[in-house]
Amino acid sequence: MACDFARLGEQVIESAEAGAKVIHIDVMDGRFVPNISIGIPVVAALKPIAEQHDLILDVHLMIVEPERYLADFASAGADVLTVHAEASPHLHRTIQAIHDLDVAAGVALNPATPLSALEEVLPMLQLALIMSVNPGFGGQSYITSASSKISRLAKMIKDCGSQAVIQVDGGIKSHNVAEVAAAGASLLVSGSGVFTSATPVATKMNELNQALALGPSRLV
Repeated sequence: MACDFARLGEQVIESAEAGAKVIHIDVMDGRFVPNISIGIPVVAALKPIAEQHDLILDVHLMIVEPERYLADFASAGADVLTVHAEASPHLHRTIQAIHDLDVAAGVALNPATPLSALEEVLPMLQLALIMSVNPGFGGQSYITSASSKISRLAKMIKDCGSQAVIQVDGGIKSHNVAEVAAAGASLLVSGSGVFTSATPVATKMNELNQALALGPSRLV
């Protein structure tokens, strides 16, 4: 979402060359969140670039009725499909549908959504996404209470034996990336922290990695 859409493919390549392993694709419908972004054709267009550069396409569906579009996004090339607990009243069935498409399943929680929303499905997940901003717009500041939520989620994952990776999305910058990783996150999404400046992508990625190196964890 934070890329220059006129240079989207180029900036994905720049990210890969700077060390990124995952490209996080924000899909927004103007209904679940108050913004409209990109969709299935863009995922399909990025798939050849992702394959060439060994990138994972992580598709974050900030949309209502996500179950209607799972097969289309999987066909377009999504490696991970993340739906919002708030948008999926039949969450267990939606996760099963993602698995049936041979795609990794993730569930996202908005800042005000309690971790209890994940309790019954956590063993099924490959990814649990904590939103550290209210979804819909880039460039927001990190909600500091998210760090406690991440730590509590990490304990839940350990206690139930889940293999889910904790992802955090929103306001991730060099000044807080080590704190977020220390709380238990291992997949950190940074949009405006990497793309929305005149500084080259590689420089911003290096800044994030250097900040992580000073902390107890590192970017993966």
